[in-house]
Amino acid sequence: MSFTATVFIGTSLDGYIARMDDDIEWLTSRGEKAGDLGYQEFFATVDAVAMGRKTYETMLGFGTENWHFGDRHVAVLSTTLPLGADPRITVHRDLDSLVADLDARGIDHVYPDGGRLIQSFLRAGRVDRLVISVAPVLIGGGHRLFGELLEDVALHLESATDLGHGFAQLKYRVEKWQPSRPARISAGPR
Repeated sequence: MSFTATVFIGTSLDGYIARMDDDIEWLTSRGEKAGDLGYQEFFATVDAVAMGRKTYETMLGFGTENWHFGDRHVAVLSTTLPLGADPRITVHRDLDSLVADLDARGIDHVYPDGGRLIQSFLRAGRVDRLVISVAPVLIGGGHRLFGELLEDVALHLESATDLGHGFAQLKYRVEKWQPSRPARISAGPR
């Protein structure tokens, strides 16, 4: 049995998840007014979290007391992070081994977090749903949520909701597809 994966993320209206220097103050300052945007309810359904090294290091920067993953399995995709870097995580060198490990653990619902990791999951056809909270701001540049794809990824809109304070939340189901060309699954985040 294979897991399902749901992306839950905030973006600027112009599609960025962070500035080039990784700053997300433009999102957090506006998000404080809007509340958790449904994150706690979503996170209660998650069995495991997958993230890239940069996202993992960002989480560490929030302090040990803010490690909010509890006893959920946390997989980190990195070609440079030492394998035993942190007893709370499992480091994987490539997406194939990460996916195989999640399947072997019998994980039902995965939360892929971090721009490059999300892009890798999309290219591999491993995203089932997207929940995108759009902040009422244009930042003009930075790290995009979506990168290049080998082909179109068809989506079915489940809902579009006004969350207040200028935020809109879009929920999409990814139409199941198999890449017609072999996906070049990179090691992803370093």
